Amino acid sequence: MLRYLKNDIPASIVVFFVALPLCLGIALASGAPLFSGLIAGIVGGIIVGALSGSQIGVSGPAAGLAAIVLTAIGALGGYENFLVAVVLGGAIQIIFGILKAGIIGYYFPSSVIKGMLTGIGIIIILKQIPHFFGYDADPEGDFAFFQIDGENTFSEIFNIVNFISPGATMVAFLALGILVLWDSFLTKKAKIFQLIQGPLVAVAVGILFYYFSKDNAIWNISSDHLVSVPIPDTVESFLGQFSFPNFQVIARPEIWITAFTIALVASLETLLCVEATDKLDPQKRVTPTNKELLAQGTGNIISGLIGGLPITQVIVRSSANIQSGGRSKMSAIIHGFLLLISVILIPRLLNMIPLSVLAAILFIVGYKLAKPALFKKMYQLGWKQFAPFVVTVLGIIFTDLLIGIGLGLGVGIAVILLKSYQNSHFLHIEDKSNGKHKIKMTLAEEVTFFNKGAILKELDSLPSNSYLELDVTKTRYLDNDIIEILEEFTVKALNRNIDIKLISERGVVENPDSYIEFFKLRPKFT
Repeated sequence: MLRYLKNDIPASIVVFFVALPLCLGIALASGAPLFSGLIAGIVGGIIVGALSGSQIGVSGPAAGLAAIVLTAIGALGGYENFLVAVVLGGAIQIIFGILKAGIIGYYFPSSVIKGMLTGIGIIIILKQIPHFFGYDADPEGDFAFFQIDGENTFSEIFNIVNFISPGATMVAFLALGILVLWDSFLTKKAKIFQLIQGPLVAVAVGILFYYFSKDNAIWNISSDHLVSVPIPDTVESFLGQFSFPNFQVIARPEIWITAFTIALVASLETLLCVEATDKLDPQKRVTPTNKELLAQGTGNIISGLIGGLPITQVIVRSSANIQSGGRSKMSAIIHGFLLLISVILIPRLLNMIPLSVLAAILFIVGYKLAKPALFKKMYQLGWKQFAPFVVTVLGIIFTDLLIGIGLGLGVGIAVILLKSYQNSHFLHIEDKSNGKHKIKMTLAEEVTFFNKGAILKELDSLPSNSYLELDVTKTRYLDNDIIEILEEFTVKALNRNIDIKLISERGVVENPDSYIEFFKLRPKFT
């Protein structure tokens, strides 16, 4: 891991600046103490980063769990009770890993994963537009369409007209200009610009702008447009920010229901993120998913024990890591240490960073995830790829991450069923002479109950006085439902004067008395 430090250190700084407001924003959106988000970010970086098999994934508090956390804290009677569910959820995740449940992530179509990345990229841009102009009514970590403040993604954007902060907007454009110049021009001119990342320069400019404009009536940036890290006065007050689970409530059924919900949702989000980050990885490394569940479970146990929010691998931070040149897990680990060190040593300096500058950084992250060229590429692949992709994108924009993915997956399954319906058999008419239609039906290699409708439709449409050749020589699996359809068709064939020749590897049979008995003799059909 150490041989890539020249790549990982600059990337970790970018991830740190992306993660910091999200950790605080997700905690705020979850109705939890602000420090709980930082704990989750630190544990996700250092502990999960060290244990994970992912080289470029970054873990921390997830926006997708914010609504669950907000509801659970109230329903369970307090944050300390909720922490018990976080610890138990981590233990359940470890059990998932031991049971090798990580394979679930491989069953999501590529079109849905690409739609997830694109949808998240668009959501990042849409959600950061208000922050870019200094309108920070909605927490950074609220990525759902319907927001906790009663607004939605688009109404929030329309509201900025009346709340634009000149100072925040000016420094945001300065930061965006620096980032674009750095990314498209300066990094190609000298290695120093590759070592010192554009986001670090943008943040430094933001801090200087705030400092020198704070006495200006027009260009000053008020405190509600800045990062807000808790500032402890003493060691005791710092340690007092940690919360601990109340294990006296561990026997309550609702604690276990919440724990299982956290484990299930966090595991699913992690597996989807793993699949997505592996696709983004320039080196195309494959993350061991079961090991990832073990790492995430361990991280959630530790986070819950010291007062942190639930943890998942997160695509926003992971993609920022990849885009910034992160090469190994050291980037995630270092970003965790940066969070820890900064909240202890320089919280006041962190609180001078304008949120609009961080919004500019996230604009670049979002754009790289949702480049317009990807829409064209997916369209050119055909409707079977484009439909699940677009539905996933729209679902994520107008609902949330998991619902959007579920909708895209549903469309993907519908496409599979349709193609399965269409490809169950091949049918052609060979001869129409002598008043008798000779028709040949060749069944596919695998024929399941999905194909019932197509085969039944073809059989029922055969004209009277036909001669059907039914070829099953290439069929390796024939579902019992299909055998029953053939069995029932023997009566219809007799009534309509249809002769049937069954062609199989065991020979040719004319008008078999029983298809059920025939296929019982061939074990590979059962």
